[in-house]
Amino acid sequence: MQGTRRARKRALGLAAATLIAVAALDQATKALAVATLVPGDAIPLLLGIDLRLVHNTGVAFGVLAGSGDVPIVVVTAVAVGALLAFFLARADRPGLWLPVGMVLGGAAGNLIDRLRLGAVVDFVDPTLWPAFNLADSAIVLGVLGVLYVAEGPRREERGNGADVARGERAAAPGDAPAATRRVTRDAAPAARAGGGSGSAGAPPARSAGERTLGR
Repeated sequence: MQGTRRARKRALGLAAATLIAVAALDQATKALAVATLVPGDAIPLLLGIDLRLVHNTGVAFGVLAGSGDVPIVVVTAVAVGALLAFFLARADRPGLWLPVGMVLGGAAGNLIDRLRLGAVVDFVDPTLWPAFNLADSAIVLGVLGVLYVAEGPRREERGNGADVARGERAAAPGDAPAATRRVTRDAAPAARAGGGSGSAGAPPARSAGERTLGR
């Protein structure tokens, strides 16, 4: 019980540290984009991906853009609340703190933009996809990580499965335990000695003619 409590407390601390790191890195990249990119201009980055300064009034990837603040606040509050409840119920899952911290850090980074500027700063603009930022990437990767870590097998279950498999291999047919092999080897000479002494002490078998003459 005490170990579980310590593990939960450690997971909460690591998730909070991840949140702060992701939000800080997101704000740093946005500040760099605002300082170096001219609104309306595009700088080719990769094939089909440009650097372009965009102000998004919606949530991640432009979802709910132009819908007003109330729907965005409600959706964000529900999503964050559900994630926190999920995490608190499973905080002892090894590694779950990392994707949860990424999602919360991404949400915090975009929330800071909305409070400061009234819109979210995006600067990565693919040709076939809405513009996004580092916070959006952290949210998407974090959600995928939460699904993988939370729904996958626990570390203890994986360890127990490996122990069972090793035990089955150790008990495979034809692979007798070492103690059994030693007993078998020790019993063999004794059996041969017993058989030899019995043959020496028994009277020799008489032939059919000798039995007839004896009668």
